[in-house]
Amino acid sequence: MKKKILFMLINMNVGGTEKALLNMVAEFPKDKYEITILMLEKYGGFLDLIPGGVKVQYLHGYEKIKSMLNKPPQLVVMDYIKSGKMLKAFNILILYLVSKAIKDRSFFLKYILKDYPVNNFEYDVAVAYAGPMELITYYVLNKITARKKIQWIHFDVTKIGFNPNFASKTFNKFDKIFVVSKEGKKQLINILPMIKDKADNFPNIISPKTVIKMGNEGNGFEDNFGGVRILTVGRLSREKGQDLTIPVLAKLKADGHKVRWYCIGDGGARTEYEQLIQKYQVEHDYIFLGNNPNPYPFLKQCDIYVQPSRHEGYCITLAEARCFNKPIITTNFAGAKEQIKNGITGLIVDSDTEEIYEAVSRLLNNKNLCANLSNNLGKENIDTTTEMKKIYYLATDNT
Repeated sequence: MKKKILFMLINMNVGGTEKALLNMVAEFPKDKYEITILMLEKYGGFLDLIPGGVKVQYLHGYEKIKSMLNKPPQLVVMDYIKSGKMLKAFNILILYLVSKAIKDRSFFLKYILKDYPVNNFEYDVAVAYAGPMELITYYVLNKITARKKIQWIHFDVTKIGFNPNFASKTFNKFDKIFVVSKEGKKQLINILPMIKDKADNFPNIISPKTVIKMGNEGNGFEDNFGGVRILTVGRLSREKGQDLTIPVLAKLKADGHKVRWYCIGDGGARTEYEQLIQKYQVEHDYIFLGNNPNPYPFLKQCDIYVQPSRHEGYCITLAEARCFNKPIITTNFAGAKEQIKNGITGLIVDSDTEEIYEAVSRLLNNKNLCANLSNNLGKENIDTTTEMKKIYYLATDNT
């Protein structure tokens, strides 16, 4: 009988976390595992890339509770008062005040999800994979029936949206907590030492054969540029650090380098970045390519890859760039040193414009260094598919 595994996340937006899930799901033997992906909403450029045979479900009625989860509570309360729903407004206000006082949204989530029945279909494993952590964590714990339950951590818990009070009351209820980098695991245990025995490292799944195969599909760059192409892949947001690279390009151009910087990805910071591009007068050489579910032809064709993130959990785009043996520069986020050996397989710098500029300049001025980094990277084992044994074990473990 097939083992049944459920992954819950917000949607299938074009992002590293979603891509990591797709990579992992593709590795499950179809004759042994039945995979279900439960999403909060039907949205995202990766929807069409979900492998055949994977069951896809959506949280019915999520659009009705979305505003209560995402809007400031005072606005939600005012909306209900205006519509004459005084009791509901009062309940939400009280729950919000209690949740804020104890720094735990469990009461608030219990009220919002009270009309959702427990899913009595029993899975072998249910995974709170990604999205608004408190909601998905709570839902998997309280509304999904499974023999084993996993909490997955994709981000740096010291940098972004992590509630230790909520986590301390919920994480110990999971059978396993997977963190995508070793450094991230240490950070989590420092905050929640009581979950030490349940925490384990599970890097994002990368299949170099698949990545390289997709790199041979599609056209890649089409601008006939004859200089050095620098590439960055990631959502356009402050955490991904693209704003640090715009003045770097301006300085490189001022130095006389024939170079062009390309960004694959989209996001809320695009308008801000476009204004920054105009400020530094690099409109013709800083190019936004938008979202692309297959960035691999660009990774294959670029001359230098730069990952300027301010923080990451593991960074799947960095892992994918490594598959093409390109000279790489990355900032020193959680997990960077697990992927790159500084000065040997790439250059690691701080999240600082000057340091990124100095590193790019080194590569532009030193072809031998570029060759050495590429050669050394080619000797690395980038395949992480063997990590799948960890989730296979949980699915078959009956203790």
